[in-house]
Amino acid sequence: MDISFDQLKSMVVFAQVIEQGTLSGAAKRLGLSRAVVSYHIKKLEAHLGIKLLNRSTRTISLTEAGSDYYQHCRVIAEQASAANQQIENLKHEPVGLLKITCPVNVGLQTIVPALNEFKTLYPKIELDVMLTDEVVNIMKEGIDLAIRGAPLADSGLQATKLSTLRTCLCGAPSYFEKFGIPTHPTDLDKHQWVIYKLTSGTLELTKGTRSFSIEMKGSINTNNAAARTAFVEGGHGIARIPIYDAKPKIQQGSLISVLDDYAMNDINVYGVFPPGGADSKKLRLLIDYLKAYFVKPLLL
Repeated sequence: MDISFDQLKSMVVFAQVIEQGTLSGAAKRLGLSRAVVSYHIKKLEAHLGIKLLNRSTRTISLTEAGSDYYQHCRVIAEQASAANQQIENLKHEPVGLLKITCPVNVGLQTIVPALNEFKTLYPKIELDVMLTDEVVNIMKEGIDLAIRGAPLADSGLQATKLSTLRTCLCGAPSYFEKFGIPTHPTDLDKHQWVIYKLTSGTLELTKGTRSFSIEMKGSINTNNAAARTAFVEGGHGIARIPIYDAKPKIQQGSLISVLDDYAMNDINVYGVFPPGGADSKKLRLLIDYLKAYFVKPLLL
């Protein structure tokens, strides 16, 4: 189905309606009349041939189709905003130091490549990058941005979601030769796990309306994601591994993914920063850049 320029505009309007919670709120945000906003929603639903919103006199809510469609509209709106922000920033090239911390493996695999490109675009911004699997005290260490894989506790800090990383269950060919390949979640109780201590010890698997809760048990525990993958490659057990880490090793044949038709909770990646940090032009620039960078297929 081809997309016209008018439909793209309607998609941005639709995203704003959801984010503002009302047609009037979206109209105010976009500088349009409420009638124009309503027109765009009706035109979008007519074009798609499906209802996106449930409306009453006071409230709106997403239909199931609308919820799925909104995720795509949101990405389009964010990318357009990020593109405009990058052009605006190029008019007044940002300078200064950004101190960043993130876990070692996700840093090496995803954040450092992103920062390589970011630094090329904005050479006058200095980067101080701390890779550690320990939770750094942001305020004490003067950190501008911390990359974390969990939502904030009540810390007084601020956070924004950067990306969602998919995961898969993996083991080495040598391991499966000894212990067999699991074909059902109940088989996992018989297997050894390489346990990553920074995540939950329980794995949730779903397929359709059925769900399974698996307690992971094994003789190897580690707080380092790269070490976890290395132990799995060594044939010492299975583990839940992010796609960005597992995919090259699956292609090389050193890992095999199993139970791919079952869904697992994805890993949400957040950027955490001190109160008021979003007022920093160079930090806003980095956050917008990372959000746009993480739209790449391998990371989603």
